[in-house]
Amino acid sequence: MITLALFTACDLDRFPMDGPTTGTFPATEEEAVMGLLAAYKGLTLLDAANTPFLHVMDNITDIGYARPSNNYTSPITSSLTTDNALATKPWEYHYKTIARCHTVLDNLENIRESISEEQYKQIDAELRVIRAYAYSKLIELYGDVPLVLNSLGLTDSDLPRTAKLEIQQWIIDEMTEVADHLPASQATYGNVRVGSVAAYMLKARVALYSEQFDVASSAAEKAILLANGNYTLTPFDDSKAFCNQSHLEGEPACSNIFGYEGYRSSKEWIWVAEYNQNISGNTHNQGYYFASRLGKGSSYWGPTQNLIDSFQCIDGLPIDESPLYDANAPFENRDPRLDMYCARPNARLMGFQFETNVSFDQVNNYWPVLSGEGSKPVLVSNTDAKNAYRTFSGYLWRKHTDNMDYQTNSSRGVSDLNLGIFRYAELLLIYAEAKVEANRIDLSVYEAIDQIRTRAGMPAISKNLSQSQLRSIVRYERKIELANDGMRWYDIRRWGIADQVMNGVLYLNRNGNTWSKNVLVDIDENYTPIYNQAEALNYFTTQEVVYKNNKDEVWPIPQQEIDINSNLSQNPGY
Repeated sequence: MITLALFTACDLDRFPMDGPTTGTFPATEEEAVMGLLAAYKGLTLLDAANTPFLHVMDNITDIGYARPSNNYTSPITSSLTTDNALATKPWEYHYKTIARCHTVLDNLENIRESISEEQYKQIDAELRVIRAYAYSKLIELYGDVPLVLNSLGLTDSDLPRTAKLEIQQWIIDEMTEVADHLPASQATYGNVRVGSVAAYMLKARVALYSEQFDVASSAAEKAILLANGNYTLTPFDDSKAFCNQSHLEGEPACSNIFGYEGYRSSKEWIWVAEYNQNISGNTHNQGYYFASRLGKGSSYWGPTQNLIDSFQCIDGLPIDESPLYDANAPFENRDPRLDMYCARPNARLMGFQFETNVSFDQVNNYWPVLSGEGSKPVLVSNTDAKNAYRTFSGYLWRKHTDNMDYQTNSSRGVSDLNLGIFRYAELLLIYAEAKVEANRIDLSVYEAIDQIRTRAGMPAISKNLSQSQLRSIVRYERKIELANDGMRWYDIRRWGIADQVMNGVLYLNRNGNTWSKNVLVDIDENYTPIYNQAEALNYFTTQEVVYKNNKDEVWPIPQQEIDINSNLSQNPGY
C-alpha cells in the first residue's frame, strides 16, 4: 500500500532493534550513504516472471511476445484487472523506492553541519534523481498519481491524485535544480550512482514525453556535452561478422554491451541498476526466461514477426522496397542488429543451432568446440522445436542475455546480470527526436542518428530530409536500437499509434516456417509492417490484440489503493 510503503521505507526495515530509527535517521554521513544505497537497491526489486521489469515491457507490445498467460495476455487484449500483479507491482515498488528516498531526505538537514556542503548536496541530488525517476515511471503507467514529497504517517491515507502534466513539470524543475550538484559521471561506482549526465537525461526524456521539445533538446544537448570523455557508444565486437550468416559460421553476440563484460567495461551505460549474488534478494532469473530450451531456459519472451520484418536491409531500405530482400532467404542482407539483438532460425544461439521447425529433429551443439573438448559439434535432440513450451513467437531475444548464464540457467537459477536504466544510444535518439519534433533540424540531428547507424554497420541517412521523413527515421531507430530495452510501450502511446499497432493480430512464427513475398503489403511511415492477412495466415500463427482508446493509454490503479483512499479515483474503463 502506498501509505505503508511511504512510512516504512528501505532496507532500514531490517535494522536491529538497537539501530537507528526513522525519526533520527540519518544521524551520520555513513547512515545517509547507507540509506542512499538502499534507495538504489529499491530499483532492482521490481520484476515480473523473475525478469527485471524493463525487460518485460516490450514483450507486451507489437514487437515482443510472452508465453500466453493472464498476466501477459491481458494487457494486450484490453483485459487487465485492478488486481493483476503485472499492473499492481509497479505502483507498489516505485512508491517503496520513493519511501526509501524520503527516509533520508526528511532528516538530511540534521547532518548538514557535520559533512561537507558538496557531499550534502550530492546525496540530496542523488536521492531526488531516484525519486524523480520513480515518479516518471508511475505517471507513464498510471497517469495522474499522488505526488508525495515526504514520509507519511499511518493516518495520511487520503492522498489525492496530482495531474500527470504537473508531475512532469515538477520532475523537469527538480532535475534543473539538482543536476549541477552531481559529478558528470560516477563510473567508479559502476554507474550505479547517478551523475549529472543521468539527471539531464531524465530531464530530457520527461520533457520529450511531455512534448516540451525545446526543453528536451537543450537538456539532451547538455547531457551529451557532459558525456564527452565519460560516455559514448561501444562498438560491437568482432562477432558482428556472423550477422546475416548461418550457425555454421559462428554466433553473433552483443555481450560487450548488454552482457557481463558490457556492464564492466562499456562506456555506453549512463545509469545501471546493480545485481549481486552476494547480497540477499539481489538477483533475478532473467537468463532462464530469455534462453532457448537447449540453452536450459524456458523461452518465455521473444520478438514478434512485426519486429523481425521491421529491420531494414543493409542498403538502408525497408524490406518491401529493397532489391536485396529475398523472402526465400529473409535473414540475409539485413540490418546487423537483427542478429545482434534477436535470435532467428538457422542462427547459433547460446552455443546451439537454433531451429524451431520440427523438420530439424537434431541440431548442432557447439559447446564441445567452445570448451575445447572437441573439434566438431555434436548432434542433440532439438527441444527448441519439440518442447510444448518452446518459443511462442518463433524467435528469441539475444540482447540482454549472456552465454555465461548457460552454466546456471534453470527454473531455480539466479543471475546477477545488471540492468541498464539509461544508455547513451537512447540519449542521442532523445536529442534527435526533440530537434525533429521542434522542427529545428540541423546537421547535429543527422550526426546523432548516424552515430548509431554507423555503429550497427548501416549506411548514413540521406541529408536534406523533411521533418516527416526524419520522424520516420527516428521512429525506426527507436524501434530497432531500443528493442527489448523497455521503451516501446511508452513510445507507441505517446506517438498516438498504439490503437493502430495493437488492434487486430500479432503475427508469430512459432513453427519456424518460410513464407512468400506476398505476405507483406507495405511498411508504413512508423515502420510498422502491414500484412496481407489471407496470405499471412498460411504461414504464421496469430495472437489477437485489442487496444481501447480512452482506456489502454494507462493501467488501472490497484484496487487495494482505491479501497483505502477515498480521494483516489480509478482510471477510465477499469
